[in-house]
Amino acid sequence: MIRTSSIRHAKRSQGAGCRASASLLTLAAGVFLTGCQKSAAENPATAAPAIPVQVQIAVSVKIPETTEYLSLLKSRHSAVINPQVEGQITRIFVKSGERVAAGTPLLQIDPLRQEAVVNSQEASRAAQEANLRYAKISLERAKKLFDTGVISKQELDNAQTGYDAALAQLKASEEQVRQQTVQLHYYSVTSPMDGIVGDIPVRAGDRVTVSTLLTTVDEPGALEAYIYVPAERAKNLKLGLPVRLMDDASQTGIETRVSFVSPQVDTATQTVLAKAMVENRQAKLRIAQQVRAQITWGTREGPVIPVLAVQRINGQFFAFVSVNEGKGTVARQTPLKLGDAIDNDFPVLEGVKPGDHVIVSGTQFLQDGMPVTEQVAGNSKGTTAR
Repeated sequence: MIRTSSIRHAKRSQGAGCRASASLLTLAAGVFLTGCQKSAAENPATAAPAIPVQVQIAVSVKIPETTEYLSLLKSRHSAVINPQVEGQITRIFVKSGERVAAGTPLLQIDPLRQEAVVNSQEASRAAQEANLRYAKISLERAKKLFDTGVISKQELDNAQTGYDAALAQLKASEEQVRQQTVQLHYYSVTSPMDGIVGDIPVRAGDRVTVSTLLTTVDEPGALEAYIYVPAERAKNLKLGLPVRLMDDASQTGIETRVSFVSPQVDTATQTVLAKAMVENRQAKLRIAQQVRAQITWGTREGPVIPVLAVQRINGQFFAFVSVNEGKGTVARQTPLKLGDAIDNDFPVLEGVKPGDHVIVSGTQFLQDGMPVTEQVAGNSKGTTAR
């Protein structure tokens, strides 16, 4: 019994010793791992290998200061056709887009009432002509009787007055006929010049007034770009500023200059109207077409970076810049303030200085503070390697 108890005591002592040894080993391993993690955190350069990246040195260039606005093209020779009389449209002789010559009939307004007025005036004139003939005969008879002493001078004067009154009434009647005849011509609406017929918003049977828009006639060729610039920027507007007009399909655009600046602000839109002439010799642009007008206000010196080097996160632009921090070269994510893109580059307003090494490849794999090694980028602007 004594031997059995001793054996059991020895086994318990051996198990306790094994458990103590295991605890010491676990503690030592934890201390070792903690030390390794702390060492890796204190020295990131040894935590991961440096990533090779291509860089481009930001150089200072002349950057045009431009602003883009929507512009509307209008003909420099355009006529808005409104009727000069009221009435009902009976016929439309042309179609939208049709080329017409000066004097070509465009629309017909019902002339029946006006024709009746003209006929009435013609009849009045005929009556006045008859009155004049009678007054003339009476005057000639009175002169003969006065010469023979049959009538007095007063009677002769009365006959002369009757003739003069009849003559004046005939002239007035003729003027009324002429006026009503001219008015009758207005019922036939004609083109005032050679050009292209615009939209025709009215239809046969519509009743029109003198304020109704019938159509437009635009002379093909030269155009004007109407550019509406916000009032706060209008102080910089002046004649001769370069303007570049571009439509959605155009790659190069049309170069022109500001030719007119309005002296007043539009109270409804708080904009100032500027115009730029467009020759349009090849008729690539159309009347009433909307285009983008880029006004160049001037130039300034500043750095540019490639479009591919720029990232956008939550509306903010960033770029990675390679920075030598003594212990090694790392990528630093830098917020940017950019101007409008010029070809394949962005002008940098804030964030990058001339001489900074901008990372242009592999940016999707980078994080702030990650070690990198620079490689020469295949770019004519010149790069370096560290």
